[in-house]
Amino acid sequence: MTVSARPDGVVLNWGTTYRVTVLELGLACCGVEVMAALDRLPDLGVTPVDGAGEAHVLVVSGTVTDVMLPAVLRSYEAMAEPRYVISVGACSNTGGPYWDSYSVTKGIDQALPVHVAVPGCPPRPEALLEGLKALHRLVNS
Repeated sequence: MTVSARPDGVVLNWGTTYRVTVLELGLACCGVEVMAALDRLPDLGVTPVDGAGEAHVLVVSGTVTDVMLPAVLRSYEAMAEPRYVISVGACSNTGGPYWDSYSVTKGIDQALPVHVAVPGCPPRPEALLEGLKALHRLVNS
């Protein structure tokens, strides 16, 4: 698949086998940055959705607490195949500044297969777009 540059951004050609849909779980401050990127997703050939049953990409952003983890896992299990996970922000990746708390999951990769981890605290919206480009390269390699 090709990535074609356009004056207003980048379009990722995901192929015709399935429609790429994103379910965003904004659990803390990183969720605000991800929401700022959501309006750019249709330009990349990606559609944000509200239900897990329609999604192919799960974007987990923010602090995942042990109490919230079962809901995140249910969302992942309800997703359509093929399914991918992007972890956004230090808290989602490693527990962030709360890593030593008894109630914080020390990275979503301990519970789900993470395909792309976007660093930052919080990362800028462009970082999520770069994460989607990285996922695109991974899917098409």
